[in-house]
Amino acid sequence: MNSPGDSPHRRFNPLVGEWVLVSAHRTERPWLGQQEEPSVAGRLEHDPACYLCPGGSRASGAKNPNYDGTYVFTNDYPALLPNENDKLHHQEDDLFRWDSTSGTSRVICYSPRHDLSLPELELSKIEEVIKTWQEQSGELGKRYKWVQIFENKGQMMGASNPHPHGQLWAGNFVPTELAKENKSQHRYTEKLGTALLIDYAKQELKAGERIVCQNSDWVAVVPFWATWPFETMVLPLSPITRMQDINPIQVKKLADLLKRLLTKYDHLFNVSFPYSMGWHGAPNDNESKDHWTLHAHIYPPLLRSATVKKFLVGYELLAEAQRDLTPELAAEKLAALPETYS
Repeated sequence: MNSPGDSPHRRFNPLVGEWVLVSAHRTERPWLGQQEEPSVAGRLEHDPACYLCPGGSRASGAKNPNYDGTYVFTNDYPALLPNENDKLHHQEDDLFRWDSTSGTSRVICYSPRHDLSLPELELSKIEEVIKTWQEQSGELGKRYKWVQIFENKGQMMGASNPHPHGQLWAGNFVPTELAKENKSQHRYTEKLGTALLIDYAKQELKAGERIVCQNSDWVAVVPFWATWPFETMVLPLSPITRMQDINPIQVKKLADLLKRLLTKYDHLFNVSFPYSMGWHGAPNDNESKDHWTLHAHIYPPLLRSATVKKFLVGYELLAEAQRDLTPELAAEKLAALPETYS
């Protein structure tokens, strides 16, 4: 499989059925636009004023326990609320259609340490985070159709607190992006009898152009169809349907891959790299899920430096996604970076 090169072209994303315009020559243009200031806040091991630190008081007035591992609590300002009676309502209308929702939102503190991001944690602590993702996904998946695990890292991505943490939102519906992924993967399996993302991972390993890092169970790639400049996907090398299906050996290998990958990001522009990271797995219903492959999306906003952000505006908002850096060059840059902080 040959890459299209640097001339303007479009690439198709088979996972969601959408196109992205690639215009690599635009990286040569001068930049006089907005430059974000990198965070220069001091790094305290424990911040008594932090509402996520052990013993800290949250906005709701609740006080955190003196936890020493991961800590999960219901968000004080949740986007989704449980409907105790489960009497959900809807309106069928061509122009004014709506459904009521039921769900919950939880916060996961990765560590009692206020000053360490996910890749800075010891491997055993990252494994503990993954196991917490598994436990929470399994518990919430018994009641809700979809459980979204995600992390917004850094002020640039809207993180309201620098303490290392992520979130889980669980709802009685399958969100839009997941519905697109479900449809595309199902269509692919019906046509070819294999799983789209397992086949894709095999082809990426064979091509070798967009591999950032890998081990015996997982691979991180800059997708052929990536939209964000240094976007990556984390894929298993054997079938895994949901987060709770990862076996203990795969948990260890995933911790290894995440630590190496996210450390590379921090070295790219010598800054604690901002991103949104989230996991997509099969919805929790009774339908066959042979077509689904668990995977993570990592969307970092930085383009040229620690202070220049990629904006999805103008053409991107009104027409289709567009990028100024080929996925192959992005992968080359990331793959060459150190995987440790020493």
